[in-house]
Amino acid sequence: MAKYLVIVESPAKVKTIKKFLGANYEVVASNGHVRDLPKSQLGIDVEHDYEPKYITIRGKGDILANLRKEVKKADKIYLATDPDREGEAISWHLYYALKLENKKVYRITFNEITKNAVKESLKNPREIDMNLVDAQQTRRILDRVVGYRISPVLWAKIKRGLSAGRVQSVALRIICDREDEINAFIPEEYWSLDASLKIPGEKKPLVAKYYGDYTGKKTVTSKAEVDQIVKEVQDAAFQVTEVKKGTRTKKAPLPFTTSTLQQEASKVLNFSTQKTMRLAQQLYEGVDTKEGTVGIISYLRTDSTRVSEEAEVMARDYIEKNFGADYAAETTVQKKNGQKIQDAHEAIRPTDVNRTPVIMKEYLSRDQFRLYQLIWKRFVASRMKSAEYETTSVKMQAAGQFFTVAASKVTFEGFMNVYTDDDDKEESNTLVKSIDKDTKLSLESLDPKQHFTQPPAHYTEASLVHTMEELGIGRPSTYAPTITTILARRYIVKENKNLYVTELGEAVNNMMKDAFPSIVDVNFTANLEALLDGVADGSVKWKTIVENFYPDLDEAVKKAEKELEQVQIADEVTDEVCELCGRNMVIKYGPHGKFLACPGFPECKNTKPYFEKIGVACPKCGKDIVLKKTKKGRKYYGCIDNPDCDFMVWQKPSKVKCKECGSIMLEKGNKLVCSNETCGYVCEKPRE
Repeated sequence: MAKYLVIVESPAKVKTIKKFLGANYEVVASNGHVRDLPKSQLGIDVEHDYEPKYITIRGKGDILANLRKEVKKADKIYLATDPDREGEAISWHLYYALKLENKKVYRITFNEITKNAVKESLKNPREIDMNLVDAQQTRRILDRVVGYRISPVLWAKIKRGLSAGRVQSVALRIICDREDEINAFIPEEYWSLDASLKIPGEKKPLVAKYYGDYTGKKTVTSKAEVDQIVKEVQDAAFQVTEVKKGTRTKKAPLPFTTSTLQQEASKVLNFSTQKTMRLAQQLYEGVDTKEGTVGIISYLRTDSTRVSEEAEVMARDYIEKNFGADYAAETTVQKKNGQKIQDAHEAIRPTDVNRTPVIMKEYLSRDQFRLYQLIWKRFVASRMKSAEYETTSVKMQAAGQFFTVAASKVTFEGFMNVYTDDDDKEESNTLVKSIDKDTKLSLESLDPKQHFTQPPAHYTEASLVHTMEELGIGRPSTYAPTITTILARRYIVKENKNLYVTELGEAVNNMMKDAFPSIVDVNFTANLEALLDGVADGSVKWKTIVENFYPDLDEAVKKAEKELEQVQIADEVTDEVCELCGRNMVIKYGPHGKFLACPGFPECKNTKPYFEKIGVACPKCGKDIVLKKTKKGRKYYGCIDNPDCDFMVWQKPSKVKCKECGSIMLEKGNKLVCSNETCGYVCEKPRE
């Protein structure tokens, strides 16, 4: 009897796939990559056509030996690694590592690990797609040359074992740019004015918002202005001038891609991108159910919203059976944008829509269940009709000042029967049954409120992924590892979902912008991604990209090294005296920033925390204000006498005092803003 060998990546898949195939099939796992570039050297021959040098990954010898034994027994070998560039490259590496040149070798892929999908893939085997392999190789080579050539420069400049990365350095820059925007932001005052109006026969008053006057919409910017409007309207008669009724629809959401799943899981479930991908991998590889081990979602790395015909039909049947024919969408809309999407994959969806979250709950952990429920609901909703609303907008005036009320009511729930997000929690304003131009209105109260414009929000993992996708930086498989890397290196920290830059991250970003501007240029990185897509579809030669990229990088590195040699400085000596040996202590750099150390090391090992004085006195106690860091590495300014004195601010204090109230002024970009929020005094920052 013929013997067939199926090689997959993950041991978790072995169990799942083995159950689908007969006794003639042996299923084994490679445990991911088996060959890679060596860690001890660059691994790319820059003198000879940029040929990569691959070696067996340390610790993979036993796995390969076992795979070779199985290969000897097999008549046919099926390479069934993941259906993406990375998976294609793993198959190619296995082909050479296992010396399969004279064997019957086939490449098979499946988008979901179900009996039908696996058996269908065996009927349609193909050869290894070298275009996809080359796209992965190119990415790996570019990442390697950036990491291995720039990291030593960073280390020499900033005095610690740091590293740079092609995508991570751009992601860091995006976060740093947003931090600069926030720091430079100056709040502007504005006012809102709500009028509570009594309508005969109604218990609840109608709350109308100030709109403007005869000239059109108006923003109220001061208390004097709002007081004037209040004065004008408080004794005037309110009259309805316009009632508009209409309808609007809210389209069903698209099924999840890798990026939208990471964003939604972060927002709704508070999962990190890393956690979302780990759980999705488990759901894809296989879950033990009463019908055996089966993959319950399709492949998790995709940027396509396409859905197979089979899944479409299954979803339509489910919706018609459980909600009625009125709820099933007529046609499906495909996402169209300018970016190239890897359309070989489908969107992330349940492999069988009849496996509802309720049915699956007993087989899943709490977090697996929550993620599966999110994916299932989103997919079913994407195949349903739009929600329909009835809208009413009322305009009224008093003494030439206009107020508006807007309300909407759901008339057909459509997809919202299954899936709602925060945006769907609509206006709470419920209008009275009928309101027209003759409706008598009497004013109950006016409620003016002061507000200030808000700076741009700090990035969260979800919004960073969204921005990276929008800008075309990275691909579905890279979002999570990129964010995980810059968090692990302490370039950024996460506090209450928000991402903040640390002092270390700031230093690395400034250095990268100065010495390697193109590497951290968003457009340059996005263009590289587009070229990698060109390699994947066979329209661009991979060596052409490397040939064009490496010489410029090499030149930038040499220039940086040369210039750095000129600015190499010894440890900065301070006035602080070592109490153990009497020497003046010097500033050193450690993993958590600067510290004071005795220059007599190793004889004298005395160290102390280093506080960088900024030359401004604390407004509370008169002692020095120093630059400090939170436990997570975020910068702030506080009193040197902490904990006895609790003064702290996030922005750098200035020596200039406020002319209006005498408080400390804070630096925001090229402006100084009073630290007393109720004062609001702003002036130009003096030139140094």
